[in-house]
Amino acid sequence: MPSKIRILCVDDHPLVRKGIARILENESDMELVAEAGDGRAAVDLYRQLQPDVTLMDLRMPELDGIDATRQIRQEYP
Repeated sequence: MPSKIRILCVDDHPLVRKGIARILENESDMELVAEAGDGRAAVDLYRQLQPDVTLMDLRMPELDGIDATRQIRQEYP
């Protein structure tokens, strides 16, 4: 059996994160490995988990999604 696609969901709105989590529960080939509410947490979780896919909100507190993505891409090209 092929491995599941590992997903990190990043959004500062808990309702959005929970909605995405509910959608992914029904997908047999996908797994939500973590959720983050800001860009700094997203970078930390990416370092720890190195998911296959990151769904990143652009406007967030602490560190916006654009800068968080840049930081991740610098460390993991």
